[in-house]
Amino acid sequence: MNRTLSRCLLAAAIAGLTATSAHAATTLRMAHFWPGASGINQEIFEAWVDTIEEESGGELRVEMFPSGTLAKPDAIYEAVGNGIADIGATAQGYTAGRFPLSQLVELPGVATTATQGACVLQTLYDDGHFDEEYADTRPLFMFTTGPGGIHTIDTDVQTPADLEGLRIRRPTAVAGDILENMGANPVGMPAPDIYTAMQRGVLDGLSFPWEGLKGFRINELVEYHTEVPFYTLIFVATMGQRTYDGLSPEQQAVIDANSGMKWAEKAGVVFDRLDVEGKQEAEEAGHTIREIEAPLEHPDWQQPLQDGIEGYLAQLEERGLDQAREVYEAALAASASCAADQG
Repeated sequence: MNRTLSRCLLAAAIAGLTATSAHAATTLRMAHFWPGASGINQEIFEAWVDTIEEESGGELRVEMFPSGTLAKPDAIYEAVGNGIADIGATAQGYTAGRFPLSQLVELPGVATTATQGACVLQTLYDDGHFDEEYADTRPLFMFTTGPGGIHTIDTDVQTPADLEGLRIRRPTAVAGDILENMGANPVGMPAPDIYTAMQRGVLDGLSFPWEGLKGFRINELVEYHTEVPFYTLIFVATMGQRTYDGLSPEQQAVIDANSGMKWAEKAGVVFDRLDVEGKQEAEEAGHTIREIEAPLEHPDWQQPLQDGIEGYLAQLEERGLDQAREVYEAALAASASCAADQG
């Protein structure tokens, strides 16, 4: 064999090895319901993806499917469990009754910011309070919105009586029960459907954090805002267990290093900043904003909120979840601890 031919064969072999290495990269499909242009997608999920790809040396890649394009918002968790998506991020409350203990964090008074809420939710999961609720997937990190208020097209809501008969979109059944206690007619629908529903007159208003008003362009349609923090929406970013098991030990180590409280808190910081921007957008548009301070102690708002808390705890106990009050107390304790750590 002459030297030229040997060099050619060596070059071909090296090219083959390079191609093999390139094909060794694992591409994961990630589904969520936030718009691709939203700050949530870009600053949380895209940032997480960039970190995963960088720390794996390109051996892990993620193909993103925002806006419910791979699975509808209420089917994302199931899509991860059955392998349609490798990773998904969704609101637990979109799968009604599936995560009853997790949704205790949604109750009024548990969190006053998204950073605090994310810390509480992740702490409770890390402490094993609701492991069984996620037995069919492998949670990466959990997070929450900031407190959600009430936003209406043309009704100035100052007391619960002003909600009487109004069709208000509710994010979850937990928040819906509280809205019903206030006299509203709660309507369930995923966040991406709200804008069109309001345009068509299906809704008179909605319950949402400020971040969502900006991210889903709802400030374009409402004029009145009542800052009565009566719920916090919870989320989970999770991976299929089979997907995780199919990764190499090195790839698993990268996923593990970017799971848990580290990214829960990163998500909380983003949500808190976007809450500020969402409120500023409404202020600049000249909207009417009512602020209800300490609603759990307010003479007009206290009773429906307290009834909502007790009603949800009673529901869980009726389902045989005798630990519900214990987990709720753990949530309040985590809330105080998280606030102190962040203060």
